[in-house]
Amino acid sequence: MTIEVDPDWWKTLFDDVYLLTDARSVDNEAVTRREIDIFTSLLSLRPGDRILDLCGGHGRHAIELSRRGFHGCTVLDYSQRLLDIGAGNAAVGNCPVRFLQGDARHTGLAAETFDHILILGNSLGYIPDPDADLEILRECRRLAKPRGWLLLDVTNGAAVNTSMAPQAWHEIGEDVVVCRQREVKKASIRARELVLSKTDGMIRDRTYSIRLYRADDLADLVKRAGFEGIQVHTDASALDPDLDVGCMNHRIVVAARKP
Repeated sequence: MTIEVDPDWWKTLFDDVYLLTDARSVDNEAVTRREIDIFTSLLSLRPGDRILDLCGGHGRHAIELSRRGFHGCTVLDYSQRLLDIGAGNAAVGNCPVRFLQGDARHTGLAAETFDHILILGNSLGYIPDPDADLEILRECRRLAKPRGWLLLDVTNGAAVNTSMAPQAWHEIGEDVVVCRQREVKKASIRARELVLSKTDGMIRDRTYSIRLYRADDLADLVKRAGFEGIQVHTDASALDPDLDVGCMNHRIVVAARKP
């Protein structure tokens, strides 16, 4: 059975329900802190650096960086709803993070603006156009200052091919159940996600597809985008290995610099 996916799924999926269904990985402060510990160990961050959290959703990483004294953070994402949530969280925490809506392929931001550009939490590989990810990385190169850093955190495609369970489910509180059917085909994972309320019935029935990268292929893509000094780290996940959180369980982290 093939799971059919709307090619524009990524334009509408990321909302309050997404934060509920994926809370274990994307709305968990302890996980975010551990991830930032990993990422900052790979970059030479200074308090005055300008940092772009590209495809950064509700800005959990940028907010944590701001808490640690890195106040030059900008979040750009397509989902206005996630940006609004992030801006509210940043205001409550008195974190001076800027939130912008836009397309990662064509941000409209000024060239050579940022010391560090981060694409975290498996936020690459959503757009079906085969050149989309290269476009995003070339936009990162345009935005980075000379000798600026790029940091990618994506799922480990090789691990997914060998360990992904075709079905998974978990409960949220006493009422909500999340069920996922998954298949790996042609270097991508396709999934159908059903979110059910025991009292109110169906909350969501959606499908999505994410391109999978092996470490060598991702490093080659970064090189084609014009970066150098590429460092690849596999299985850098900060998540509990006993939890099945799909693509988030096994990760590749790539650090590289603009010439």
